[in-house]
Amino acid sequence: MRRLPRALLLLRLALLVAAGAPEAPVSAPRSLVWGPGLQAAVALPVRYFFLQAVTSDGQNFTRAPPGQTPFKVVVKSLSPKELVRIHVPKPLDRNDGTFVMRYRMYETVNAGLKIEVLYGDEHVAQSPYILKGPVYHEYCECPENPQAWQKTLSCPTKELQIAKDFASFPSINLQQMLNEVPKRFGDERGAVVHYTILNNRIYRRSLGKYTDFKMFSDEILLSLTRKVLLPDLEFYVNLGDWPLEHRKVNGTPSPIPIISWCGSLDSRDIVLPTYDITHSTLEAMRGVTNDLLSIQGNTGPSWINKTERAFFRGRDSREERLQLVQLSQKNPQLLDAGITGYFFFQEKEKELGKAKLMGFFDFFKENDEEAKKIAKEGQLMARDLLQPHRLYCYYYQVLQKYAERQSSKPEVRDGMELVPQPEDSTAICQCHRKKPSREEL
Repeated sequence: MRRLPRALLLLRLALLVAAGAPEAPVSAPRSLVWGPGLQAAVALPVRYFFLQAVTSDGQNFTRAPPGQTPFKVVVKSLSPKELVRIHVPKPLDRNDGTFVMRYRMYETVNAGLKIEVLYGDEHVAQSPYILKGPVYHEYCECPENPQAWQKTLSCPTKELQIAKDFASFPSINLQQMLNEVPKRFGDERGAVVHYTILNNRIYRRSLGKYTDFKMFSDEILLSLTRKVLLPDLEFYVNLGDWPLEHRKVNGTPSPIPIISWCGSLDSRDIVLPTYDITHSTLEAMRGVTNDLLSIQGNTGPSWINKTERAFFRGRDSREERLQLVQLSQKNPQLLDAGITGYFFFQEKEKELGKAKLMGFFDFFKENDEEAKKIAKEGQLMARDLLQPHRLYCYYYQVLQKYAERQSSKPEVRDGMELVPQPEDSTAICQCHRKKPSREEL
């Protein structure tokens, strides 16, 4: 037998090591399937679950199986007489041996759902999965008892960030809030909305000029009230891009609890998931691509092909962003920063220029060893903490914690208007749950 040259053997060995040893084929019965989208009672805008590909000898795949991966999901009503609209996209390959399966319901299914998870023509794990009806779609108004709802979503019993944020506020004086917030934060440049929730109905009034983003806080509150009975409470939401309350905890006057989409080490705002994460979760698979699930299947080029440069795009919501652009102009080899829209500092557009909008997935092109480590750890944490059902849990627990600390009863104040549920006449549903009394809550 002819012997291969030593150099060629070493090359083949190097390629084998780089590519990894050949893996056994995918075993559909041994593969694993789990997640909230397999439970009828978990009502979410987009229902989802996960799949771990497993080899025929019982080993988890740690990267995408070789070749075309014919995993697919089929979702349909248990009753052939009940025709419903359900959008089921292709599985999202996370390139680590796991996949995200998603489906969005546009109508409520009374009979229930049959979910088939297939590898080619073979059923995966315990497929088919039967979800006994009714299975409610996103716009069905059918709130559940809070205790049962949190148990269904497997909400954590405690969130450390929530506990930390509320440590400064053992008691919340609503009259003090009513007296102070409009004066301190409701001026012409204000971006604060005053909310009251009574009997699971939402009322609000705007304080300040820049409150257009209230549509994002409105939509998550409305979505919550369709799913769970919220406590009665009265609170203020900061719609701006920076925290508002900087008073010291033991200072005089004391800080007041403003709910914000952002925080900092030197502020006392109570932080909620930011509006873009919230909105993309609610609108996932309806033209929005940067939701927390879809990005898991679009993580950009491999690390070796990423660009060694910091990157930023955004509107002119803070003066520091303008300074970032100036730094970029002086150090283009280190930083690529640009303003995509001028609103607050329009006079600066001529000096700094206006950058083109970039696709969300283009942001995944920054590279160095520290960033690689941060990205990997952040990815794993995000998969756990930033799943859509955890977002709902977090919002609810902030509102619940706030309500527990109110020293008086919330009221619908002068100038407030009802925030109505969106009309969905094409997919009317009938709620089968018995509404619990307030005493039961």
